[in-house]
Amino acid sequence: MITPLLSINWNPNPEIFNIFGVSVRYYGLLWALGFGLVYMIVHYLFRQKHIPEKTFEPLFFYCFFGILIGARLGHCLFYQPDYYLNHFWEMILPFKQLPQGGWKFTGYEGLASHGGTLGLIISLWLYSRKMKVNYVELLDMIAISTPVMACCIRLANLMNSEIIGIPTNVPWAFVFESVDMVPRHPAQLYEAIAYLLLFFVMFFIYKKFDKKLHRGFYFGLCLAAIFTFRVFVEFWKENQVGFEDGMTFNMGQWLSIPFVIIGFYFMFFYDRKKVSKK
Repeated sequence: MITPLLSINWNPNPEIFNIFGVSVRYYGLLWALGFGLVYMIVHYLFRQKHIPEKTFEPLFFYCFFGILIGARLGHCLFYQPDYYLNHFWEMILPFKQLPQGGWKFTGYEGLASHGGTLGLIISLWLYSRKMKVNYVELLDMIAISTPVMACCIRLANLMNSEIIGIPTNVPWAFVFESVDMVPRHPAQLYEAIAYLLLFFVMFFIYKKFDKKLHRGFYFGLCLAAIFTFRVFVEFWKENQVGFEDGMTFNMGQWLSIPFVIIGFYFMFFYDRKKVSKK
């Protein structure tokens, strides 16, 4: 057993409080916080570009449902298709069917970032067609704020003691007591910190160099940075599902590669000879 010189015992109650059987959890609170921060950042960017307020108002609903539906379907179909294709309503509803009969409210237990990204891209395409906003310029504005949401999601995973790291003897190891007493990499925290730093870098680039950059650059940078880091951080994580055991790259890494390629394309090749109208 690995015994580090120093470790952090981690066992928070994921539930903040319970009202009449309905649980309010850190996971949902941090998702809401992430959406709220993204809302404020994108609202600021819309005002900077003098886009009418009435055009901005429906954006939140497109983003919310696009991310939620995409993330949920992504988890169910990429990671646990055998179970959820036989429990269809659990894939759609935030309830779990109990073995003894009846249903229990659990929230959505399982959301995949790759599916959420794809769902967001599709929902933004629908929004841009409806509201007559340039699609790639919209992707850029959302991309600047996206790392904040990604940070909040990984903090939510940390509060749930899920997506844990592999055993380690580093002095900052976390002991996830609800899982086992083994010191592990706090992989969720690695990602949260990386994504928060990415947001500050992207916002700095936007403030200093926006007029010199082509349309699609921020979208490409966001995809390339987040999913490149995701490829590497997966080596410090435990596999999420059994079929990943023995794979050189796990499912998260394989799903990240196309997003990295798309990201580099938008950074270095898409519309690079044209600077978008700011």
